[in-house]
Amino acid sequence: MDTLLFVVLPYVCLAIFVVGHVWRYRSDQFGWTTRTSQVLEKRWLAWGSPLFHFGALFAILGHAAGLLIPTSWTQALGISDHAYHVVAVAAGTVAGVLLCAGLVILLLRRFYVSDRIRVVTTPMDRVLYLLLTVEIGVGMWQTVAINVFGSGYEYRGTVSVWFRQLFLLQPDPSLISSAPAVYGWHAVLACLLLAIWPFTRLVHVWSVPVAYLARPYVVYRQRSAPRPGAPARPTVRS
Repeated sequence: MDTLLFVVLPYVCLAIFVVGHVWRYRSDQFGWTTRTSQVLEKRWLAWGSPLFHFGALFAILGHAAGLLIPTSWTQALGISDHAYHVVAVAAGTVAGVLLCAGLVILLLRRFYVSDRIRVVTTPMDRVLYLLLTVEIGVGMWQTVAINVFGSGYEYRGTVSVWFRQLFLLQPDPSLISSAPAVYGWHAVLACLLLAIWPFTRLVHVWSVPVAYLARPYVVYRQRSAPRPGAPARPTVRS
C-alpha cells in the first residue's frame, strides 16, 4: 500500500497532469479560462478572491521552501532548526488563515449567496472545490494541531527527502509512511489535485497575458438613438 500511494500514485498523477494539459490546450483553447463569474456577483468576490489567491501564493512558496531546501543548506547559513521551525509555522499559519478565509467566502458565494452563480457551477467545479477544501483542511490540521498546539514534527528529514527523491526516480515510501498519517493524506490529496488540474479552471494559472502589453487599444463607443427626423447614422464597423 505504501508503494502504491507514495510511489505509483505520484507518477501516475504527474503523467495525467502533463498529458492532460497538452490535450486541454489542443482541444479546448476557448475553455482555457477561469470561467469568471464577476459579472454575476462582485461584492463577495472582491473579498474572497484576493484572500484566497494571496494565501495560496504564500502557501505554495512555503511548501516549496520546506520541501526543496535541504536541512543542511539552512544550517550552513546559520539558521538553527528551532528558528526555522518557528518562522515556518508562523508564516504557514498566516498563509493558512488567509487561504481558509478566502475559500470560505468563495464557497458561500458560489453555493449559498447567489443562485445565478450556483446555476453556472459545473460538476468539475464541485469536485475541485471539494478536493481543495479537504486538502486545505488537512494542511491546516497538520500546521495547527501538530506544530502549533502539539509537540511538533520535523518533516524535512522524512517527507521532504521523499519528495526530492521523486525527481531522482528513487523514492523511498518508508520515509513518508513513518511520518504522522496526516502528512501522507496531505501528499495523496495533492497528487489527486494534480490529476484533476488540467480538467478544471485551474489551467488559467499558466496563462500570462503578455500579448496585452503590445495589443492595440480597443475603443468602445456608445451609439445613441437618433433624434426624430434626423438622418440615420452610418454604422461604423471595426
